[in-house]
Amino acid sequence: MDVVDDFLRDHPADDRLEFLRARFDAGLAWVHFPEGLGGRGWSRDLQQEVDEAFKGTPQLDFGVQAIGLGMAAPTILAFGTEEQKRRFLRPLWTGEEIWCQLFSEPGAGSDLATLATRAVRDGDEWVVDGQKVWTSGAHHARWAILVARTDPDVPKHRGLTYFVCDMHAPGVEVRPLRQITGEAEFNEVFLTGVRLGDDLRLGQVGDGWRVAQTTLMNERVAIGGNPVRRGGGMMGPVLDAWREHPEHRSHDLQQRLLKIWVEAEVTRLSGVRLREQLAVGQPGPEGSGMKLSFAKLNQELSGIEVELNRDLGYDDWSFRRSESVDFFGRGPGYRYLRAKGNSIEGGTSEILRNIVSERVLGLPSEPRVDKDVPWKDLPR
Repeated sequence: MDVVDDFLRDHPADDRLEFLRARFDAGLAWVHFPEGLGGRGWSRDLQQEVDEAFKGTPQLDFGVQAIGLGMAAPTILAFGTEEQKRRFLRPLWTGEEIWCQLFSEPGAGSDLATLATRAVRDGDEWVVDGQKVWTSGAHHARWAILVARTDPDVPKHRGLTYFVCDMHAPGVEVRPLRQITGEAEFNEVFLTGVRLGDDLRLGQVGDGWRVAQTTLMNERVAIGGNPVRRGGGMMGPVLDAWREHPEHRSHDLQQRLLKIWVEAEVTRLSGVRLREQLAVGQPGPEGSGMKLSFAKLNQELSGIEVELNRDLGYDDWSFRRSESVDFFGRGPGYRYLRAKGNSIEGGTSEILRNIVSERVLGLPSEPRVDKDVPWKDLPR
């Protein structure tokens, strides 16, 4: 692309941060974003071509920046003020400021709208008290996207407000949660008297559920809808193991692998269609289907890989802080254990099946007896 060629000629790549800042300022970060916010107002489907042209230059760390890039940024673009967009989007994209997500709570996971974290207005500030859980990357995050209850007297979906939370504010405490892999890539977060200015509110007071839906739809696309080449993703190491360990092959294993190959191809091609839809609008419930399929395939494929590499165990149980999920820089034992979380993170598979059945297939919704009950009257 001529515009990228011109940029690369004028901007040496010897300083990673300055190069990324310049790329953002040139509108070559998110090309479909508006001018001045990292984009040029182009079609979203040109992003892959632009990214391809930048191969070999300083790149983003998607493992660390995933929540900011895939969830916070599109939500800020959709609901943020001009001041918020200009304050947050550039350092988010360059990786100068890392983001995390303060949504789930010990008593509000699958039914997120029952969350109990309170935000009480005090002049031009909000005072936040509560507990969040399963917060990936909170230990190195500068900012968080936060949903809190601002009105307990209305039904659960209508009393929520969406904020940007300063993770360095007094009263924010991050504690590690150790996973089955021995790592602690996620955390529980305690919020005690945390003061957030009203300028950190995204969207209108009480409209937090609608704002959160933008985040959640983008989250599921970010997890399950990324471009994958044929035979790529989790399928890649499984095929390598199949070639390297003929002594562990069996007819049953072959039939299972062929079946999963077909499912993986259907998912991959569905992802192509989903990204074409995204090029002309916001993500919809189809992203939930992609994430559902992604989780199922990852778990089945990692199981086959372990069977083929049956002599390679997983003995790295030492507790440590993980900067990000690293599926392909680790061994098959790690992939097998870590994939168990794929059907929980980003929306449980059970909830995603409900979304697909109701919003994609048009089936009747489950009875919701608490739909019109004020949150304060709900049993907890």
